[in-house]
Amino acid sequence: MSVKPRGSDSDLAEVLVSSQTVYRGKLLHVREDVVRLPDGGTAGREWVVHPGAVMILPVLPSGELVMERQYRYPLGRDFLEFPAGKIDAGEDPLLTGRRELLEETGYTAERWEHLATLHPVIGYSNERIEMFLAEGLQRSERRLDDGEFLEVFTTTLEQAARWVEEGVITDMKTVAGVLWLERLRARGPGAAPRRP
Repeated sequence: MSVKPRGSDSDLAEVLVSSQTVYRGKLLHVREDVVRLPDGGTAGREWVVHPGAVMILPVLPSGELVMERQYRYPLGRDFLEFPAGKIDAGEDPLLTGRRELLEETGYTAERWEHLATLHPVIGYSNERIEMFLAEGLQRSERRLDDGEFLEVFTTTLEQAARWVEEGVITDMKTVAGVLWLERLRARGPGAAPRRP
């Protein structure tokens, strides 16, 4: 089976007929669209417009990972996650990563590498997450945003992988990050990352 990218030449493309904003918030906007389907019929599409985000995989010289424990209101519980944050309008994703790593964890990194672009909720949002590996970490001063509360901790990749298997880590971007780090480690030091 061949996979066609999004575009007008796709035989599965849905064509916009009409669109309206249902809700406009500080972070998210909700749109309600009517689309023409490949068979000529129409259907409604409700979806969330998201500015995009960056997730950082911070690796200490010891090989340990820098992670966070943060309460997430929609699910009413704490989650173990890699540092991440929203891309500001017009901001380069690498700058977002540098800013978020320092603000949330108090670390800076000498080496940055873009690993992948993730689309976490393709059924109802255009959100994308740019994933960066950050190495050569150095301690600095944390600068949390107002109203932001989180605990920073370090752990091994092996422990993080166990937490994924045990269902302790369920945040999908963090699960993907752990899997990427396992792939990179399996290739050995200095190996150039190959996109999966």
